[in-house]
Amino acid sequence: MSKYQASKKIVLEYYNAMEKASPEEAEKVLNEFMPEDYSWKSVYPFRDLSGRHEVAETFWKQLKTSLCHMQRRMDIFIGGTNELGGEQWVMSMGHFMGLFDHDFLGIPRTKKMASLRYAEFSCVENGKITRTGLFLDLIGLMIQAGVNPLPPATGQYFIYPGPRMHDGLLFEDAPEEEGVKTLAAVNYMVEDLDKINKSGSLEPPTAEDLARSWNEDMIWYGPGGIGASYTIPRYIEQHTGPFRRGLADKVFNGHVVRFAEGNFACFFGWPNLSNRAIGGFLGLPSGNVRADMQVVDVYCRRGDKLSENWVLIDLPWWLKQQGLDIFKRTSDILNPAD
Repeated sequence: MSKYQASKKIVLEYYNAMEKASPEEAEKVLNEFMPEDYSWKSVYPFRDLSGRHEVAETFWKQLKTSLCHMQRRMDIFIGGTNELGGEQWVMSMGHFMGLFDHDFLGIPRTKKMASLRYAEFSCVENGKITRTGLFLDLIGLMIQAGVNPLPPATGQYFIYPGPRMHDGLLFEDAPEEEGVKTLAAVNYMVEDLDKINKSGSLEPPTAEDLARSWNEDMIWYGPGGIGASYTIPRYIEQHTGPFRRGLADKVFNGHVVRFAEGNFACFFGWPNLSNRAIGGFLGLPSGNVRADMQVVDVYCRRGDKLSENWVLIDLPWWLKQQGLDIFKRTSDILNPAD
């Protein structure tokens, strides 16, 4: 059996069981695949949860009640060894698609199809999923429900596709040397960006700088509130320019997990980045409060450079640290108390 087949099999069996389970059966599924001291991290308002019961009651029961007949529609599925800790992880990225029949976190139901973008990291140890990082694009769901909490985005938000070549589902293990190449390309890019952060510059990288790591026809699929950008010049104009000019005191805090398989790589941090809003980012004024960002990046390499990048940022948590709870505000406005 190949190196990651056992871990992938466990995770796929878990996905299948959770998809078939009713909201009330979610804890039973977790009891089968997770140990008692299961650790779970996610976006605001869930954040850190401990134990199978808390995860089932606080998250899965709510989500499966709101997004009925929910399917996990994967675009990328990879396994690998965390270069930071040495344990095996499996990562799945795609959408939870279902009928948005009941309000979720104050986001009003539409009774229509909705696609909630996700990236899920599963640490597999001794035949169990011991740790999970599950990240969601909740602002993307709000946009689909017609309650965008932010000013117009610099990029374009839509239901993002998977890899251009439709080759992201690595149910069979990829040649190890390909993952080594991909991780080297990602690490080179991360080191480049960290140098800019340490310099204190508020200016974005030039097109020539980015071309060291990225193919010219790159696509950056950002979270709801920022949107996607295509080609290096438009990425500078629509994301990294506003991001770098609107945020000061940027500090890279490192990652919890980082690995690659084949042409794909992924990471998340807790938090990845700390910064201070000085005005302009997301179309918002200065918060002048130092805040942390939880960021997920999933990459696709073509040739020697990166070509596609799917990004989730827990913007609701970043805003909450500055005094704005977008879920409470949305609920208060749309469902005012008598």
